[in-house]
Formats: sequence, C-alpha cells, structure tokens
Amino acid sequence: MLDLLSGFVAELRTVGLPVSMTEHVDAARALTVIDLGDRALLHQTLRAVLVKNGEHLGPFDRVFSLYFSPRSYDLPVDDEIEVAPTTLTPAPPGPSAGELDEALMEALESGAAGAMQSSAAMAVDRYAGIEKGRPVGASYYLYRTLRHLAMEEVEQELAARRRGDDASALEERLAADYAAEAVATFRDLVEDEIIARLVDERGLDAMAVATREALPEDVDVMLANRESLAAIEAVVAPLGRKLAARLAQKRRRRRRGPVDMRRTMRESLSTGGVPLDIRFRPPRPTKPEIVVLADMSGSVALFARFTLLLMHALSSEFAKVRTFVFVDGIDEVTHFFEGEPNPAVAADRIANEAAMVAADGHSDYGRVFRAFEERYPDAVHYRATLLVLGDARSNYHPPEPASFATTARRARRVYWLNPEPEAYWRSGDSVLDAYADSCDEVRECRTLRQLEHFVMGL
Repeated sequence: MLDLLSGFVAELRTVGLPVSMTEHVDAARALTVIDLGDRALLHQTLRAVLVKNGEHLGPFDRVFSLYFSPRSYDLPVDDEIEVAPTTLTPAPPGPSAGELDEALMEALESGAAGAMQSSAAMAVDRYAGIEKGRPVGASYYLYRTLRHLAMEEVEQELAARRRGDDASALEERLAADYAAEAVATFRDLVEDEIIARLVDERGLDAMAVATREALPEDVDVMLANRESLAAIEAVVAPLGRKLAARLAQKRRRRRRGPVDMRRTMRESLSTGGVPLDIRFRPPRPTKPEIVVLADMSGSVALFARFTLLLMHALSSEFAKVRTFVFVDGIDEVTHFFEGEPNPAVAADRIANEAAMVAADGHSDYGRVFRAFEERYPDAVHYRATLLVLGDARSNYHPPEPASFATTARRARRVYWLNPEPEAYWRSGDSVLDAYADSCDEVRECRTLRQLEHFVMGL
C-alpha cells in the first residue's frame, strides 16, 4: 500500500500539484488510522492531507480514481497496515437489458453503494465493449455505456418516482436534486470501473501517461485546445488577485531604504566610529510603470490575450499600465481597459476594434517599432518598464533594430517574453537576435506558471 501511495503522490506532482515530503509522510501516517476498505473515507482523507488549493480537486480526483480504483483493493499491502476487506460484491453474470435497467433504477432509488457499484459493473460488461489491445481512452467507453443507458431519461424517471403525485414545488425540487446527484454518482462509478479494467489490461504506468492532464497554469498556450483555453481564462482572474496580494506583501516587507550617511556619521561620533552604527533611510516602495507591446498575430494572439488579462488584473500594483497591440501596424488600447470591470470584454474589443493592421496583415516588427518611435515618443521613459510580447517572427521583413534600441535606451528595464520554445528562437524568419542585445532579459514564457514567475520578479 505504501508503494501505491508513493506512485500516487509522484503522479500528483507530475500533473502539477505541489505535494511536499512532509505531506507525503502525513498521508502515510493517515493510512494507519483509517479503514482502507472504505474507499470514500480513503479518498476524503488523502484529499484533506494532500490538496491545498480548491482548483486542484479535479486533477486529484482523476488521479485517485486511477490509483485507487474499486478493483485495486486486492493488491499486496504492507504488514504494518491492516486492511479491512472490501464490501463490494461482484457483478452478476449476463443480465438482460431489461434486468439491468430495473437493477439500475432500484440501485439509484436506494442509494446503496454496493448496489450502484454492481449496476455500474454490469453496465460496463454489457455496453462498454472494451477490446483488449485497442488504444482507446476511457472517455470513449464511458460515452458508449451512458449512451446505451439513456441516463437523461433515467434521471427524469427517478425524479418522477421520488416526488410522487400532487407534489409541492419544494418536493419537486428535492426530487430533481436527488435524481441529479444519484445519476452523477453512478456516472463516476461507471468511469471508475472502466478505468480499473483498463489498468488491469494496460498497466498502471501506461494508463497514468494516457490519462494525464496538465493543470491550466501548466498548459502550453500555443498548443491548447478550446477546453484548455477556457480553463486557462477561468484561472487568470484568481491568479491576478493572488499575485497582487503577494506583490503588495513583498513591497511592504522592504524595511530598509538606502544608507543614510548623515545619520550614520552622527550616531557614530560618540564612539569615534568604532563600531560603526549604520543607519538607513525610511523605505519608499515604488510601483513600476509598465508599457506593454503585444503581438496579436496568429496563434501568438492567444498568449498575448492572457498576458494582457493578467497584467490588467494586476494594474492596482503598478503605477500605470499602457498597452499597445500590433501586427504590422500599432495602436494604443489602454482606454479599452479603463472603466471596464471585466478585462475579457476589453480583450474581445481589442481583437475586433484595434487598428493594428497597416499593410498586408502579416507581422512586421521593424515597421512596428519604427511607427511606435514616431507616434508615441513619450510612452517610454526612465521610470517605465517595457514589456514586449511576441515570437519575433517578422516574415523576412527588415528588423530595423535601431528603432527598437532607441526606445529601449529610454526605458528603465526591457523584457521580451517569447511564447515559442527557446530552441526555435533562431530559426526561420525569427529576428529575435536583432533585438536581444537591447533587452535586459529575453525569456521563454509559454504557460501561466512561467508568466507568474516573471511577474513576481518585477
């Protein structure tokens, strides 16, 4: 059992959950005081010990269903841990469709865990059609099983049975809620049963790789699908609030300002300077001003969108944020965020209304930096940090590094965030080398976690 727990913790770390060594030890100790035959208790115990962020509950549950399936309780365990026998009963062989439907309805009405587990096993036997050696994921078999069972109709019938005749509005609502919860529980049991059988066939390690899903903050924005992009956007605002609080706390902790030579000399006169008692001026924490230049062409636009959302979620921690977007033309879009409570709405308006195309609509960094220098000469100054978001792919147009260098020299610091892997930076039509010498740092930034680390260093 301890080996299984170690594999479980390792997989949690692989998908991005922060599990410390101390928490691993705490989880192992918890196994010695609970009934391991109670899977629900095991699940809640490990969740309480290992999960610190509510956003990580979904990934935790997926990994738990893989490593602690109902069929994994016959694995060898350590002598130090006493395991209570499982109460799950094997599924009866070969029921007909009608018998299965009736057994399922009775199980859902009673809510008995054993009956629902048996019904789930029978449903998988009859409808999933799991084929050995076929590289199909659990979601496909789950879809097949639930489609044959017509779970929407089952939920409606269950609710009708629960509420009876002449039910009040409250009774109808309670019956509907019970039916929805029972069906959701049964769906989870079916999924657990399918995953357990696939683990038996393919092995735990293979299934862990096949079912692994990264946390939204670790998803490569350039490769994300629609569901992943929605998940990323959902965590941007909470991430912004968290980073804002951390930046404010970090600023407050700066207890010392520069050395105050006058006070230091005065305090040391009585001892002739031995020992020297150094005095400091009161700290005056300053908020940086940010000027953002964001490439909105092609797939880079997705990365730029999330970065703009995060930077404006953090705007309270900056003295000022000015935002410019470009393709082969450049336009200031700061006003889209002013007075807009939902930055996502502002980002949508930027994509539709900003005048960032001036010629053929293909990226032209040289033209953009020259236009920025001519149209907005006062945007960058000695108190401002310049942040450029883009892959520096200029479609073989002249890079004109002198224009960018002129702007960069006026800035306090210059950072370039590139959403491409670093190995691709100097290939094809990339002109990043022409601008790198004018930057304080050029950093690969493909995920929200990398962006978070960058922001905390500002």
